[in-house]
Amino acid sequence: MDNAANIPQVDCGHDEHPDTGPVDALEAIGEIAGDENAEDGSELRAAQRFTLLIRAAKLVTSQGEFVCILRDVSESGLSVRLFHRVPTGEPIELHMPGGNVYELRLVWERRNEAGFEFVGNVDVSRLINEAGTYPKRGLRLGVFFPIKLRTLTGKFEGVVENLSQQGARFECDGLFAIDQTLTLESPEAGGEFFDIRAKVRWRRDHEYGVVFENTLSLRDFARLAARLQCPKVLD
Repeated sequence: MDNAANIPQVDCGHDEHPDTGPVDALEAIGEIAGDENAEDGSELRAAQRFTLLIRAAKLVTSQGEFVCILRDVSESGLSVRLFHRVPTGEPIELHMPGGNVYELRLVWERRNEAGFEFVGNVDVSRLINEAGTYPKRGLRLGVFFPIKLRTLTGKFEGVVENLSQQGARFECDGLFAIDQTLTLESPEAGGEFFDIRAKVRWRRDHEYGVVFENTLSLRDFARLAARLQCPKVLD
């Protein structure tokens, strides 16, 4: 891994200008900015027992939960690519779809790529096996933001508590039936969550789970999560 050098801190202020299934991360690789073949071969050869992985995971920092693509892993650490600048803030954790969590330390950063070393001892074979065991398990992000809900008979306000590529969990005082179709809107004109049609799959008191009519691409999902939590990483 390269040595850390002048890693920029990201200000998470807002821009001055204005439970569900997955989509395989392999479909999203072509959407990530930058040349996919630009890896430095000398870096890859330097790590013993290097293993190439292309799997979606969550990079969690004090700034929020972010979608990343786990690119490779070795005994010393791993590298990821994102759909935006690398978020900062400690602690840094990699959350795998299977549920395991790995604490990381940032070593190097290039645009939307980053390399990390493991904090403490890690069973690398277990991490690799987990990535292979759950290749299509979707990511759920614990992001909270207000929405407006529209039906044929009225409009309501709610708060999203959990988001995936294919659906969301939200809380709302409105009463909706199972299989009822709703339109989820951003409370602000031009918001990124504007006009998403969804169908109610379950309800519990004032909580609802919905599935979207059209699945979000991994890129759109990742950038939406970034804008909701730390919009400056999109600059």
